Amino acid sequence: MTSGGSTGHFRRSPGQSPGDLKAAPPSRRLAGLEGRRIWFVGIGGAGLSGYAVVARAWGAEVGGWDRVDTPYLEHVRAAGIPVTIEPEPVAAPEGWECVVSTAFAGRVPGRSRAELLAELVSLQDAIVVAGAHGKTTTAGMIAFALDMLGQDPSFLIGGEILQLGGNARAGSGWLVVEGDESDRTIEQLRPKIAVVTNVELDHHSEFASAAEVEELFERWLAEVPEVVRAEELQPVEFELAVAGEHNRRN
Repeated sequence: MTSGGSTGHFRRSPGQSPGDLKAAPPSRRLAGLEGRRIWFVGIGGAGLSGYAVVARAWGAEVGGWDRVDTPYLEHVRAAGIPVTIEPEPVAAPEGWECVVSTAFAGRVPGRSRAELLAELVSLQDAIVVAGAHGKTTTAGMIAFALDMLGQDPSFLIGGEILQLGGNARAGSGWLVVEGDESDRTIEQLRPKIAVVTNVELDHHSEFASAAEVEELFERWLAEVPEVVRAEELQPVEFELAVAGEHNRRN
């Protein structure tokens, strides 16, 4: 079944119309998102679920589809975002933008997550954390530190950060996100600050050598005003005061 200029790879939920997708009013508005209508295909994933929550909070009307229910959808529904669970991708209502997760790229027409991320980074003072390993941990630490300093950060992180209540938030301060070099889309991002945890050849299907990965990072970092490179940080001596069970035993 097809509808509204679809390619036949997805369908609209029976009886669904744009009017069915209205939810609670957003808590804060951001020029560039206010008044837009965005449909997320793959909304239950660790990535797009956060984008949906943030877009809704910043003034967009949001809805989405996923094949199965996931724990991330708890935050999506709590934000007043309607979700359709169906075996096959469900088309965006007529007149809506469509953002498609990597898992469904090629099956459903629409913008990629990376394109939307580049737009969000351009609209906010942003910190992008990049590197082969440690992106989620480092981005979570930065967002948590900013939160403890009263800076009300926004963040989009590829995992649940318990201390921050989830994987995404729309605040009024810095936007903290992860950048992905695996498909070279990191070059689209223009943050105020870039943080690089490490650089390794971690995606052999995309890069021929470690030197090629390094060249990608150097080109990107040349466009960023402030850069923090992990190898340039000086070690700091301090007392570890974490009350976790592992630390008490060791």
